[in-house]
Amino acid sequence: MDADPLLEALDRAIRDHNALLAAGGVGLRLERRGQRLALRGPLPCRQGTGRLRVQRISLGLPASQEGLEQARTALRRVVQQLQQQSFRWSDWGSERAAAPATAAVAPASGAAPVVEQAIEQFERSFFSDPRRRRNPAGCRTTWTSAYLPYLRRLQRLAEQRQTPLDTALLEAVLESYPLASRGRQQCGTALAALARAEGLPLPPDWADRAGGYGLHAAQFRQLPSDTQIIDWLERIPNPRWRLAYGLMAAYGLRNHEVFFSDLSALAPGGDGVIRVLPTSKTGEHQVWPFQPEWVERFELPRLGEDRALLPAVCTDLRRTTLQQVGRRVAEQFRRYELPLTPYDLRHAWAVRTIHIGLPDTVAARMMGHSVAIHTRTYHHWITRRDQQQAVDAALARARSAA
Repeated sequence: MDADPLLEALDRAIRDHNALLAAGGVGLRLERRGQRLALRGPLPCRQGTGRLRVQRISLGLPASQEGLEQARTALRRVVQQLQQQSFRWSDWGSERAAAPATAAVAPASGAAPVVEQAIEQFERSFFSDPRRRRNPAGCRTTWTSAYLPYLRRLQRLAEQRQTPLDTALLEAVLESYPLASRGRQQCGTALAALARAEGLPLPPDWADRAGGYGLHAAQFRQLPSDTQIIDWLERIPNPRWRLAYGLMAAYGLRNHEVFFSDLSALAPGGDGVIRVLPTSKTGEHQVWPFQPEWVERFELPRLGEDRALLPAVCTDLRRTTLQQVGRRVAEQFRRYELPLTPYDLRHAWAVRTIHIGLPDTVAARMMGHSVAIHTRTYHHWITRRDQQQAVDAALARARSAA
């Protein structure tokens, strides 16, 4: 089917306008949803909690040049209200404004629920979970990185196919990701959670089809050696970022955890055990250094006395997210043209603990994830270690018998 040249021209105009918004530091964006126009971006939570969440205002305007002009006017009005702290959802219709925006994908009576409605309900349920509300920053990061990208793809595919939410649609979204990729695994997790919330049955082999991610399968990394990690630190000209690099190398921290940790134990006389703060992605946990001598070698005790020696990165979670903080670290690695990623340092730390025989349960707790994730991710090295231990024990018995 040939593309509509009018809609193509409209999409180009929307992209151009959104580029201007981005350049001007405006978080809102225009978007076309089928034959209707909408606004999307960080907006006050409908429940009145005071925090911003990425949400949509369905304007009910037609996807036309005239509608686009009206949408731009509406966007300017929303921006003004946000700046004046006078934004009210009641000014923009009911809880979900503009029903016409979803009319094109509304199923017949008794059919599966509309995808957009299902996702909105799932989002409300996700953020209202008492377990997640104890760590709102980590909850926000988990939603935006581990759920939202896959739910957006689900919604786009539903709109393209004009189909409701059903098992076949979930399978189509899952199969759109490469086999044994991290994206496919996370997509499987996100869609399975949505399916549970909607009471949709999943195929018996869903977990097998979605799983398989691990360093040994998807991105078997040629992890840097300890010598390379030390050598590459010297490529960083900024002493603040050298300290951040050193922290990740010695403690296996996630990108953002560098800036959300209690570093006081690094001071002279301290035990050198870092406490990752409850505001991090997976909550509070303690981490020991491996290799311990790197603490002195990378001059980390200086941070125990003055954490302001780290790079000046915004950590106010009212104005940023854990994901944005982590992205800043990754961007800095690319800027210095380092031949590794921040997570390579984390993975190298994990493999180091495996080689020295640290119990997997302890290492997983220090990394702030489950033993199941730890075992799956580092399966290759754990298997090698266990087999080597068995071989060593067998050889020792043979020598003793001889």
